[in-house]
Amino acid sequence: MPSAKLLLVEDDPALAELLEYRFTNEGYHVRVTGDGDEALLMACEDVPDLILLDWMIEGTSGIEVCRRLRRDKATAHVPIIMLTAREAEDDRVRGLETGADDYITKPFSPRELLARVAAVMRRIRPALAGETVEVGDIVLDPVAHRVKRRGETLQLGPTEYRLLKFFMESPGRVFSRGQLLDGVWGTGSDIELRTVDVHIRRLRKAIELPGADDPIRTVRSAGYALESS
Repeated sequence: MPSAKLLLVEDDPALAELLEYRFTNEGYHVRVTGDGDEALLMACEDVPDLILLDWMIEGTSGIEVCRRLRRDKATAHVPIIMLTAREAEDDRVRGLETGADDYITKPFSPRELLARVAAVMRRIRPALAGETVEVGDIVLDPVAHRVKRRGETLQLGPTEYRLLKFFMESPGRVFSRGQLLDGVWGTGSDIELRTVDVHIRRLRKAIELPGADDPIRTVRSAGYALESS
């Protein structure tokens, strides 16, 4: 399996050098920049598997970089772990609401960061490799475009399949209707937000089985998430 591609956006030269060294030794293919504008270009030119993103960087801020990456269909699915000296709860919430998958405050242990990245990579690697993805009792085969639940093949329309795959690549994460619209239909789509609700209902019906729980959780005023149990 090819090395995972990691984009490190950090403007502290000493920390950037240390993290690049540690992750390279772990087998990652690492690219580094300390500039937000350059980070956006690098992410679009060669989409990484994961982004480590400092909040306070040159050019476009880390929080804005995160926001733009989430709006771009090509990078909407890429996991982002934010690195920052900001410890206030409001800042952490703001980072997560913008689209970050995880948040680690400085100073931090490189070993802890390696562990967090490894945990994310274990989750997304099956999808990257074209292997089957399993969340709870649902198994999705991206090569055969086949979905099974408890061994029973499910009949999904093309949009419901893409929606389910999007959810299964980030189990447990709550997506707003806007994020689902961008990730499944694309940023250039003129589909209305309420259309997302229609396809969520169709997906729920398609994966419904007697005696099985509904794995799609509705989060009031926030969106939807696919639960693993």
